[in-house]
Amino acid sequence: MSAKAIVTYLSLGILPILSAEAQQAVPDAKYDEPHRLQYHFSPPKGWMNDPNGMVYYQGEYHLFYQHYPDKNVWGPMHWGHAISKNLTHWKNLPIGLYPDSLGYIFSGSAVVDWKNTSGFGKNNKPPLVAMFTYHNMAGEKAGAIDFQTQGIAYSNDNGRTWIKYAQNPVIKNPGIRDFRDPKVTWDEQHQQWLVTLAVQDHAEIWTSKNLKDWKLACSFGKEWGNHGGVWECPDFFQLSTPEGKKWVLIININPGAPNGGSGTQYFLGDFDGKNFILDESIKPYIQNNQGLWMDYGRDNYAGVTWSDVPQKDGRRILIGWMSNWQYAQKVPTEAWRSAATLPRALSLQKTTQGYRLISEPVKELQALRVPQKSFVLSQAKTLTSESWTPKLGFKPTLSELEIEFEKPRSGKVSLVFSNTKGEKYSIGYDSESNQFFSDRSQAGDHSFSKEFFEKIDIAPRFTENNTVKLHLFVDVASAELFADNGKTVMTDIFFPSENFNQFSIQSTEAGVKVKTLKIWSLKKTW
Repeated sequence: MSAKAIVTYLSLGILPILSAEAQQAVPDAKYDEPHRLQYHFSPPKGWMNDPNGMVYYQGEYHLFYQHYPDKNVWGPMHWGHAISKNLTHWKNLPIGLYPDSLGYIFSGSAVVDWKNTSGFGKNNKPPLVAMFTYHNMAGEKAGAIDFQTQGIAYSNDNGRTWIKYAQNPVIKNPGIRDFRDPKVTWDEQHQQWLVTLAVQDHAEIWTSKNLKDWKLACSFGKEWGNHGGVWECPDFFQLSTPEGKKWVLIININPGAPNGGSGTQYFLGDFDGKNFILDESIKPYIQNNQGLWMDYGRDNYAGVTWSDVPQKDGRRILIGWMSNWQYAQKVPTEAWRSAATLPRALSLQKTTQGYRLISEPVKELQALRVPQKSFVLSQAKTLTSESWTPKLGFKPTLSELEIEFEKPRSGKVSLVFSNTKGEKYSIGYDSESNQFFSDRSQAGDHSFSKEFFEKIDIAPRFTENNTVKLHLFVDVASAELFADNGKTVMTDIFFPSENFNQFSIQSTEAGVKVKTLKIWSLKKTW
């Protein structure tokens, strides 16, 4: 049954019953269209935005996502579904959650209810429980403000099929227009469930013992962080430090990001079971509409983390939506729109300014390297001219690059990817401003949106180390930079008329010393 048919039924107040064939159908996808990413997740067809319902269970990473299967623009929201055993190769599964009479299925999360606190489990196996926002479009169009509520669903077959709770919604709307995006977390210390909600210009934390009955514990944020737009897609979790665990609150915001449009800020503190207490050390950096940012590129939004990754793994892994609401519905793709970022492992590292959130590509990505197609600089090289083109022996269309160079006295060092059409993408470091930059001004088509290129994106450097480290992943239409071991991150998309297949290092002054350079061609995963 198509999404259009479902919406027709809903308009008549009828709940559609899907056939077994419809529940199991996964649309065909070629994954070879122009601009289709080759080692990132993207939907088989149609529209995609926020990652949802991310949970690890019995060897599978579940990735649900905001999805409209019938068109390549935003529409009636479903939860698309894919799974992976290694965070690199994904298998598309049937749509997980369809709209119903309570509304579209907006963003949310999922957990393993190990202790069966909900009572949804069967045969001594814990259920998977998803929590999501119902968005009643009819109510919104009628001018109501209470059209967003929170519902739950559960699965007893490893997330393949879901049963919506008969007494939804479990959290009713208190009379607030933006009241959404529940992120569920188990609070081990206080033996309770937490759900963090985005509420216009702040976050709310609610508590429960059974995932069905919820009580408001606290609100946070009206006076802290960036308020250039609506707060969305929160996450709330703990990370370890040598001084003990800290709670991390992630808040996505649209608009208000450092380089324009959609972005992700974060806060650090403690949680006493009822209240989130902000760290004193970060208060000077998040006052007066300022924020701490996870990614300074234009295209990492709505990122949230997987729940229930095994303790022996110990990682908190995040994935985001690789686009920006300024132009997401206009980018020049047809069969599908949007993709996910690479998964990133999050950690806290102490700096001279206090603890900061570090993002690094997950180690599983190393399995994509092609040993026969790699380049390793045998010894340090001093650039004697403004441009050096290493003889790679392969095309860097899908590639991973690691480079270390001495901080130049002045000028820029650029990593330049280009094609035979004269298009190029440049990313690198500017020593005079002590900033990283990402320049897609000549990287292909940007006629579809005046916001797509307004200026060169910039990002601060957070270390005084004399060695600059860049770790870069390039796919056919994206670049993700992890600089200085993940202290600064930039994610950007672009749309060249043909794939970038040439690489050079350019410097505005001679004498820059390249200490190490490693480049790998990467395997396709689709």
